[in-house]
Parts: sequence; structure tokens; C-alpha cells
Amino acid sequence: MKQKFNVITSTCVPLPLENVDTDQIIPARFLKATTREESFFGDNLFRDWRYQADGTPNQDFVLNDPTYSGCILVAGKNFGSGSSREHAAWAIAGYGFRVVISSFFADIHKNNELNNFVLPVQVSEGFLAELFESIKADPKTEVEVNLPEQTVTNKATGKQEHFDINGYKKHCLMNGLDDIDFLVQNQEKTALWEQQNK
Repeated sequence: MKQKFNVITSTCVPLPLENVDTDQIIPARFLKATTREESFFGDNLFRDWRYQADGTPNQDFVLNDPTYSGCILVAGKNFGSGSSREHAAWAIAGYGFRVVISSFFADIHKNNELNNFVLPVQVSEGFLAELFESIKADPKTEVEVNLPEQTVTNKATGKQEHFDINGYKKHCLMNGLDDIDFLVQNQEKTALWEQQNK
């Protein structure tokens, strides 16, 4: 969903597992879907962890635990590895997450998140570990993600880190633009450049 992104302050959903791959984020059987509805993919985010084989909720999985809520997912190292399926980013966005924080992202998945208006925030392993500790101690712990300043702050401790983001993607997120919107917005500039460079 296209949304302008500026500063987000939210509680977090912790997923302290490393090497979460795209098949765990959205199982392969859902790639055959003929819909692009956000709710469909969001409802099936982490499907095989979230539900038992009979379809009943797995009460031990964090998304089924009312203790945790918010639009920030805090995940372990190497998030989004495996296949390049964009459906994984659709599922994350469709569930309502606007930010994913991890100490490392698979490159293709990171770009897929950006293309779907989800901000991947890469932090140090030490910052991530402290964040998990803060959330475990108090599930109401809030995190501030400031895209203009490119900072992430653990409000429980005051600790802050800077994160990197491609300048073009930052511009698009802050203005609610996808790649096509950006091209349309700059159509006159493109036409002028073509005329000047014939």
C-alpha cells in the first residue's frame, strides 16, 4: 500500500529467529494465487508457524500472542533469505508491518520490501540484541524510526543508531511514490532531456 513515510513510533513484534527465509514468510503454495489483495497475503504471513495443520492458531507463535503488537517487526539476522519471491514482501505489508528491523537482510528481499513501502532497517547485532531484551522486559517498549534523519531509537534505553538507505528509495518512500509514479512525475524532465540529447 502506498503510504508516505516520515517518522514512525510504535511497539514491536519480536521474531528472534535467524535465517528466516521467504518460504517461511509466505509458503510456496500461495504463489499460485491469482489475487494481489493485501489481506490475502497478510492473512497467510508465516502461515506454517502461525497455524496448526488443522488450521487452528498456534498459540505459541508471536503473531497469535496479544502481548505483542505494532507495525514494526524485529527479526533475527539474515531475514528474507532464500528465493526472490516478491510475495514475501506483499505478505509483510499486507499484515500491516511498515518497518522490519534486523542485523542483516537478503539483498533481493530488502529491495522487495522497499518496493512495497516497507522500510528495512539494518542495525548492528548489539543494537538488535538490546532491542530484543527491551521488548522481552516490556512488550510496550516503543521504537522510533526516523526516515528523514535515517535513525532508529530504542525508546526504553535511549540508544540510537543510524541506518543506510538508497537515496532514490528514500525519496520514493517519503513521497509515497512507486517507480512508475516517479517516472510520471518526471515526465517533462525526461522529455526535455531526450530533446537535448538527440
